[in-house]
Amino acid sequence: MGGTRWGSPRSSEAESGGVRAGRRTVEVHRPDKVLFPGEGRAKEYTKDDLVSYYREVAPFMLPHLRGRPLMLERHPDGLDGPRFMQKNLQAHDPDWINRIEVPKEGGTVCHPVCDDTATLLYLADQASLTLHRWLARVDAIDRPDLLVFDLDPAGDSADAFDSVRRAARQLGELLDRIELPSALMTTGSRGLHVVVPINGQHDFDEAREFARTVADTLADAHPDELTTAARKKDRGNRLYVDVQRNAYAQTAVAPFTVRARPGAPVATPISWDQLDEPDLGPRRWTIDNAVDQARTDPWSALPRRGRALGPARRKLDALQ
Repeated sequence: MGGTRWGSPRSSEAESGGVRAGRRTVEVHRPDKVLFPGEGRAKEYTKDDLVSYYREVAPFMLPHLRGRPLMLERHPDGLDGPRFMQKNLQAHDPDWINRIEVPKEGGTVCHPVCDDTATLLYLADQASLTLHRWLARVDAIDRPDLLVFDLDPAGDSADAFDSVRRAARQLGELLDRIELPSALMTTGSRGLHVVVPINGQHDFDEAREFARTVADTLADAHPDELTTAARKKDRGNRLYVDVQRNAYAQTAVAPFTVRARPGAPVATPISWDQLDEPDLGPRRWTIDNAVDQARTDPWSALPRRGRALGPARRKLDALQ
């Protein structure tokens, strides 16, 4: 059922429609609106639940959002209503939200940038269930500081997720061999993301080409299990190693963001050791328990600074 389940009980501000976030109070409209209907074993969650989750997870989530343009996946009437993807801030959005105007063909796009808890809660009040982030920051918008490999299984079964586990191990071993630290994240949907911090000194074309070479090397080593074929009809039952997000203006789901699926699953960072846990699945964490996982600091082993791609490319060429 709906209702707050994180931290202390709702304050009088929250009961009157506002939630305190630093120096600001963010109004929450229709907090009892059901966004995630209960279906089968899935729980029902309201907008109040969504806002409460994002308020609690903010200290862990904001470092992954700050300084990055966002695309918002909004469901104003919940999962049963229409979905739309929003890049531009609207005229009625508060002027205290940070933003960046990015050129596009024929004009510009004014993306929101979520740098504080108040912005995160405002976006939640707008029924922005899922936040999709750029892989570059506003101060170097054409230079990504992350690579993302999306391991997308051919199906949605337990056996299909076993193929994701194997692919993650294989990719992690390859990245280790070329000395690129990496991290794992459940997507909250079907697969896993492998995230690689890089130093932000390469443009998107260079980054995507490198990611493509890594994916092709991996698929060539396991041709019966893995593929980089973009068209579904060419994949068969093989797992798709997707690197298409590593391009200018493309986005990837942000760590700790909620996914628009029954039960409110969360895209959740995990440690490499957790890959072997029997109960691991792409939707293991929800808004009920993702904060507990966040407190374990699963990406603590990642270095503070990303690596250059030049040395890794030379090591990869030597392997080929």
